[in-house]
Amino acid sequence: MHILVLMLGLMTGHPALAGAEATKPIKVVVLGDSLSAGLGLAGQEAFPAKLQKALQDKGLPIDMTNAGVSGDTASGGRDRLDWSVPEGTEAVIVELGANDALRGIDPMLTRSALAEIVTRLKARKIAVMLCGMLAPPNYGSNYAAKFDAIYPDLAKRFDVPLYPFFLEGVAADPKLNQADGIHPTAAGVDIIVSKMLPTAEAFLRPLRGQ
Repeated sequence: MHILVLMLGLMTGHPALAGAEATKPIKVVVLGDSLSAGLGLAGQEAFPAKLQKALQDKGLPIDMTNAGVSGDTASGGRDRLDWSVPEGTEAVIVELGANDALRGIDPMLTRSALAEIVTRLKARKIAVMLCGMLAPPNYGSNYAAKFDAIYPDLAKRFDVPLYPFFLEGVAADPKLNQADGIHPTAAGVDIIVSKMLPTAEAFLRPLRGQ
């Protein structure tokens, strides 16, 4: 039966193949740190799993891989890029930089690492979406200004979509964060996903010509 459908598709301008392509899951990797890895949460409560479900509920077939590594910096993500983003990946959501800001890493190093990540992914014809991060106040306003500018600057430079602040609506809210005050609870992840969903959907839907 499958062979017959395929033959009919070949004879009539590939509608069967086109339909199969439209329903084929988009292979997405979330390249991140503990915020996307889901530190302190069950696997199904982590950001990639919940974003995948939200997109699927919107009718978008998604196969999302959680490539979050707790403690990773932007440089760490760059250094493991090739094995974290396998061949066949169509899109990458980059969520890196929070640990850079917490450790006071020179924003120029963070900027350089993220720029290399985007450059290398685009060279592989992989779509990229950046998730922005904001520096905590303890390193002063000068550091924060340099750090906070990284994400909008890179999004403009490389013409890639940007979700301005990954922890929007969740940061500094004790009810939505675990005891460490840094990592979201499951309820916090729900808010992150709901706020980011329109941006993620607009990023991924065109990959299926929708």
